[in-house]
Amino acid sequence: MNLGNKLNWYAVYTKPRWEKKVAKLLDEKGIENYCPLNKVVKQWSDRKKVVMEPIFKSYVFVRVEDKDKFELKNISGILNFVYWLGKPAIVRDQDIDTIRKFLNEFGEVTVSEIDQFKVNAKVRVKQGIMMNYQGLLVEVMGNKAKVRIESMGIYLFAQFDKKNLELAQ
Repeated sequence: MNLGNKLNWYAVYTKPRWEKKVAKLLDEKGIENYCPLNKVVKQWSDRKKVVMEPIFKSYVFVRVEDKDKFELKNISGILNFVYWLGKPAIVRDQDIDTIRKFLNEFGEVTVSEIDQFKVNAKVRVKQGIMMNYQGLLVEVMGNKAKVRIESMGIYLFAQFDKKNLELAQ
């Protein structure tokens, strides 16, 4: 079997709030895709309305042959692939099936990331004036993290956006 002709699922990043538009454009081009949607009740001052919102913000799953995957970047609204270890990440068929089954079974689903930042984890600052400094995660508050950095025999405590941190090796 030629692996170049195998259909794989990939996750692509979309422009913000373009998930359904990208799915529609892919449908129009005959490209298999999956944009998991969730029924959400929106409350306005004068009414309530049920709307379909994407479960994964700025993501759409696309199933194409390996050799055709980079043509997806020409579709309006697609910014890039989700990468894993330097390559576009392949999403397993079973993961797509699990999401479909879950959404068929349950309503009003929410998604949250597994927080990789735990208290006492060793972290490295990715950018800014403290770039490449390593420290110990002391506290996590939403999207912020307090880090203790040792320098010149003293502890410095600074607060960073979690997106500016990564786990240290």
